[in-house]
Amino acid sequence: MTDQTSPEPALETGAALRDEVGRRSVAARRTLHEGMIFDLVRDTVDFTAEVRFDREYLCHTGAVAVLALDEQDRVLLIRQYRHAVGATLWEIPAGLLDRDGEAPHRAALRELAEEAGVSATALRTLVDLRPSPGGSDEVIRVYLATGLTAATLDFERTDEEAELITAWVPLQEAITAALDGRITNATTVSALLTLAAVRSGEGIAALRPADAPFLERPGRD
Repeated sequence: MTDQTSPEPALETGAALRDEVGRRSVAARRTLHEGMIFDLVRDTVDFTAEVRFDREYLCHTGAVAVLALDEQDRVLLIRQYRHAVGATLWEIPAGLLDRDGEAPHRAALRELAEEAGVSATALRTLVDLRPSPGGSDEVIRVYLATGLTAATLDFERTDEEAELITAWVPLQEAITAALDGRITNATTVSALLTLAAVRSGEGIAALRPADAPFLERPGRD
């Protein structure tokens, strides 16, 4: 029997599997809505010399998140109400990159302290995410935090964070919950599965440092 399937394109020998940053020319931009966290914009894109089209997307401030792992192989999860999806979700601590001049890894440590009352003596870059590149320019860097201690911080949680609950969950239990569809926050699922893959491969020591170059964001001059 002859195989009728078409051959899949392959990478050239020695070529790196890597996203390529290179923004196409924008002939015009219009802000359709200015929001508290993100703006809705419309770009007229000169895709090629013959092709031009409009794209609407969310211009997002970006975010960081932290997967905190203790010496008992437990991860720190928080339960928080998310109005957009009408659900209370289990997530890892996270926050916006909305402070001018604050390095992303510093923002991550601050969010870990504010949301969970935890400090970390070791921080590594776990995974970088573009959660919805078809409709948003949001980027999220997830860090792995170890060497955990209680944080001393005077911070009052407000709004939906006022009902925030924290829990230490065995890593494997959290991974199983993600695979079963009981935990659905995309950043949390990505972090848990990435950590599982890392530990079955080269190990945590092979992760990038916390201050590794952040994701490029063309168009944000």
